Amino acid sequence: MPAGLSVHVGLNSVDPAAYGGWDGRLLACENDARDMAAVARAAGFEPTVLLTPEGTVDRVTAELRKAAGRLEDGDILLFTYSGHGGQVPDEEGDEPDALDETLVLFDRQFLDDELHREFRRFSPGVRIFCLLDCCHSGTATEAASQPGGDGDAAVRVMPVVRQQQLFERDREFYQELQRELRKNGVDGEPGTLLISACQDDQFALDGRVNGAFTEALLRVWDAGAFSGGYRDFHLAIRERLPRTQVPNLHTTGSPSPEFLGQKPFTV
Repeated sequence: MPAGLSVHVGLNSVDPAAYGGWDGRLLACENDARDMAAVARAAGFEPTVLLTPEGTVDRVTAELRKAAGRLEDGDILLFTYSGHGGQVPDEEGDEPDALDETLVLFDRQFLDDELHREFRRFSPGVRIFCLLDCCHSGTATEAASQPGGDGDAAVRVMPVVRQQQLFERDREFYQELQRELRKNGVDGEPGTLLISACQDDQFALDGRVNGAFTEALLRVWDAGAFSGGYRDFHLAIRERLPRTQVPNLHTTGSPSPEFLGQKPFTV
């Protein structure tokens, strides 16, 4: 029987000492992580939940590497992230928009290429399903305008000025990290399916209980009553969100047609 492992990261704030005094306060990200873990558990996954101070680069990579060591061909990894998204200049030239998208983890920004590197550690036959409820997440397994929505709804994005300040402070670190990541080959990588909260140039809305994307996803999933494949799932979620926040479906590697046609969260 196939095995399923899941990792759920939810950050309602970040370490101000790592982000120049900015704490990135949000409301619903920890709820998102708990709720997605409940979905995963009910579907037969073995979940791990990392909340706010636990959501560091070392903890996230450690959990992904443990999963990579356990899962074999035919198994599945589910990775979910709720928190801020960011962007840093891509000075190595592999991004069409000249920006690397980031997950804003507790202690520093985690590049999309870093996440992709961790996924490449898995056996090529492992199915990987990734859900990112954050800004700039459209292709995050590889200058925006404020969206509409509730007047008091926060957006899950690090302020642009803060992003620029932190990049200037840490420029040498990110440039060296980008150069290191570009050296890694992509042969034999597993098929990865991402459904993101928005496009790379958009913002994702926070909420009082769940983020707008996660709330829509949970309603579509309907405690498992949803029927259809991943593409149908993506379209149904997309229909519940405004045009200013358009969820993306993005693949890396070569997910099989059988994987894409399965009911979401199938172990």
